[in-house]
Amino acid sequence: MPTPEEITRHEYDEPSGGQSAWVGDARPETGFAVVDADPAWPEVYAGLAARIEGALGDRVLAIEHVGSTSVPRLPAKPVIDISLAVADPAHEAAWLPPLESLGFELRIREPWWHEHRGLRLLQPACNLHVFGPDAPEPVRLRLFRDWLRDHPDDRALYAETKLRAAAEANAAGEHVMEYNARKQTVIREIYDRAFHAAGLL
Repeated sequence: MPTPEEITRHEYDEPSGGQSAWVGDARPETGFAVVDADPAWPEVYAGLAARIEGALGDRVLAIEHVGSTSVPRLPAKPVIDISLAVADPAHEAAWLPPLESLGFELRIREPWWHEHRGLRLLQPACNLHVFGPDAPEPVRLRLFRDWLRDHPDDRALYAETKLRAAAEANAAGEHVMEYNARKQTVIREIYDRAFHAAGLL
């Protein structure tokens, strides 16, 4: 189980020795869109989760719908974000081939950040984030999701921030990581409110 310090820490470990998180030719996308919330997104997640669980069986330790598509009435990129916990993300042979058979492509490998792996599925559009059972990021994602579900003021603040950041990033020809950086200050403010309410700070 991650510690409160790990859960509430905003700074992440960086790669050393010039390592890149990107696998092969994968790179962050540009020209993305943030659209109005679609009430069908939870159903799309449920279908994806069923396929993942069917492929991996008891290798799935936890699976959750996270990110903006998991929050009703929140604008989002139309891509379902899923957090998946497996026993050891570094042991890719144990879990990656069944996901590849479903059409998922490994695009990000970050052994320096809790052994995170990032996979993409094109149809339906999905980002699958694979972590180990003790990683703090799934806890953070769940706290952020639940806070936005329960706090309409912060949901509205985040919606406004997302729409403005997307417009500015697209106008500047920036990629999605730069879009994320434009949201960072507001995201951290909301996280800290959630952490205080949960007794973690």
